[in-house]
Amino acid sequence: MCSVNDKPVFRELTGEDEEPEVTEIESLCMNCHANGTTRLLLTKIPYYKNVVIMSFSCEACGYENNEIQPGGAYAELGVRWKIHVSTQRDLNRQVVKSDYTSVRIPELDFEIPAQSQKGEVTTVEGIITRAIAGLTQDQQTRRIDHPEAAGQIDAFVARLEGLKGLETAWTLELEDISGNCFVENPDMPRKDPHCERTEFKRTKDQNHTLGVFTHDEVSDCPAATNTLLPPVDPEDCSYDKLAADEILKFRTNCPDCNAPADTHMKVTNIPYFKEVVIMATICDACGHRTNEVKSGGGIEDKGVRFELRVASKEDFSRDILKSETCSMEIPELQLEVGGRALGGRFTTAEGLLTATMDQLGESPGVLGDAPALANDSMDRFIDKLKQVLSCERSVTIILDDPAGNSYVQSLSDDPGQPDEGLKITRYERTFEQNEELGLNDMKTEAYEDMAGVK
Repeated sequence: MCSVNDKPVFRELTGEDEEPEVTEIESLCMNCHANGTTRLLLTKIPYYKNVVIMSFSCEACGYENNEIQPGGAYAELGVRWKIHVSTQRDLNRQVVKSDYTSVRIPELDFEIPAQSQKGEVTTVEGIITRAIAGLTQDQQTRRIDHPEAAGQIDAFVARLEGLKGLETAWTLELEDISGNCFVENPDMPRKDPHCERTEFKRTKDQNHTLGVFTHDEVSDCPAATNTLLPPVDPEDCSYDKLAADEILKFRTNCPDCNAPADTHMKVTNIPYFKEVVIMATICDACGHRTNEVKSGGGIEDKGVRFELRVASKEDFSRDILKSETCSMEIPELQLEVGGRALGGRFTTAEGLLTATMDQLGESPGVLGDAPALANDSMDRFIDKLKQVLSCERSVTIILDDPAGNSYVQSLSDDPGQPDEGLKITRYERTFEQNEELGLNDMKTEAYEDMAGVK
């Protein structure tokens, strides 16, 4: 257990921490079968997540190997990245790959399956370089035993070298069912013009690959019965008790340093909207605090889009409930923020902009952790946000929530009358939006139940 005086399990590497806690384990060298040393370091990648860095070295034969694995839980959704590579800056993009990341280049019909390589921190060019190294590993022997196959590989390697030389523009596609894959955006905080990121709901087989099982699947297995946990009274977990005037408290792990922490949860009612669940986590080890709001109901029939004009102090006082599926856009500043970037929160228009500015101020582009982003563009952008907060510049805040679980307060005295500074649009969701929300899978299961399919 971690006490208040203990340091976080995952912490940043700084000059003040002269001796980071590195764990050394004696392990077998797979090259010469002698005993080597594996070193483990638990640290943080700024603006990404906790990671475990592993380094192996063998003094007998000189073999070395480096790996990286995520130190946190799997993401709720899988992620796909599509990068259009046309400049040297695109080749220099930093990429974080997990063990479950598959790589594909459509132009060459080339694919690296998931779990065929260990996770690593690399670049787009580094992915191609590692692929070339793997293809040419046994070329000398192959040219003697199988000259025809060796010639085909040499021709394909030449095409891969052409990608590094940017002879033509090409596309790199990454898919990670664990969601632990990340690609650097050199143009942040603006939207990346050469990169597309989409999330998807994992299938049952993909969840089983990650070792994720539902409660029903675990209950069906007699060996899965856990006798170490104390029995839980169903009434203590009932929604009626949660909805009462009571704040529930339960133990969890800090999302920042993974130390034990307390999470408080309360159900409250927002007038003219619905019930929401407010959750707050406080970590005594690292001081991390997080507030999150989740919808107490299900997904609405239609998505909702709010266009809020912010031009005066009165506009900043509007109450806003932003769910974790709601994205934010400010066209005047060329800013686009995904739903999970700021998380779900109940705040005001001023609080939403302030949280955005604080999160960007802590980004690696400002702190210097990503050299490609170390320029004045971030400072200029934050200055523009400060001008908006001081009412020197008017902007339009666009909140788009496919789940329909977001809310913006109307300043009109009569709820039935329109608000001049607020435009609300209800819309039908697309197939892709339903897929991200998991509604397509729910419909498929419902149809199978009706048809008696198991």
